[in-house]
Amino acid sequence: MGKLEEIAEAIEGGKSKIIAGLVEEALAEGIDPLKILNEGMIATMGNVGEKFKKAEIFVPEMLVAARAMKKGVEVLKPKLAAGAATAAGKCIIGTVSGDLHDIGKNLVGMMIESAGFEVIDLGVDVPVDKFIETLKENPDTKVIAVSALLTTTMPAMKDTVAAIRASGLSGFKIIVGGAPITQDYASQIGADAYAPDAASAAVVAKQLSAA
Repeated sequence: MGKLEEIAEAIEGGKSKIIAGLVEEALAEGIDPLKILNEGMIATMGNVGEKFKKAEIFVPEMLVAARAMKKGVEVLKPKLAAGAATAAGKCIIGTVSGDLHDIGKNLVGMMIESAGFEVIDLGVDVPVDKFIETLKENPDTKVIAVSALLTTTMPAMKDTVAAIRASGLSGFKIIVGGAPITQDYASQIGADAYAPDAASAAVVAKQLSAA
């Protein structure tokens, strides 16, 4: 088995303890860091996402795979040409004001990061101004991911999307998601896309940033 296959297997199996060593071995063998990132890691997380969508695996398996990948990327970062590791661009993510749920948001953040984005995580209970302020500080942002997990915070999501649109800033797309959110609601409040789960969010983010 080649080193890239070993890395892929370790990520899919969530083997955080051995991934750093495998990545170091691959680098020592002269494998290009970008190849390790794209073929060994990002492609593997894509497969993990597909399995999740088909309900072949569940949230815990997806989380451990994303954590293993994160450990591997830490080894790769110094070796990658500046900016190459985040070739997909920046993504700002946060749970709306009044909502303190972060497990779903964290998983989405990890999956989007696994797809090659630099993720700026604003956390939970994020006021509208914070989204806009961060966008101003990062004008090269490609995607803003807004999460709401309660029906009572859906209006805050609507206000957040409206305020970002009214800010006059441009060059990015808005994805929304969370338990009570639907495609209809996303369209109604003027979001560019809706993601029903973390795996879909990563795919949608890539499609939007490439559009």
